[in-house]
Amino acid sequence: MVKFTLPRNSRLLTPNHFTFVFQKPQWARTPHMTILGRLNTLGYPRVGLAVAKKYVKYAHERNRIKRLTRESFRLHQHILPNMDFVVIAKKGVDGLNNHLLIEALGKLWRRHCR
Repeated sequence: MVKFTLPRNSRLLTPNHFTFVFQKPQWARTPHMTILGRLNTLGYPRVGLAVAKKYVKYAHERNRIKRLTRESFRLHQHILPNMDFVVIAKKGVDGLNNHLLIEALGKLWRRHCR
């Protein structure tokens, strides 16, 4: 049975984890966000988030974007390759409503599956 949970070990937590992804990433992007990915040897995908205050001014908007990104990853983690992903928000992402944001994330996850 497939579990749709997001345990602590499914997240990138330390600067070393993020640096690993930034060294030789495969990327997929839209005008509002970029997802960098790099194959790992753990046997499961992990996700890290980078939502800069420079591009998303209000904390409640940054939290909404992070919450929806984690939810999208949680639902797609079983079809994703064993990669470490870093989701980077760009300018204008706070203007997307929840439906458009989830749709854009789904499109980016599918690109990484190819």
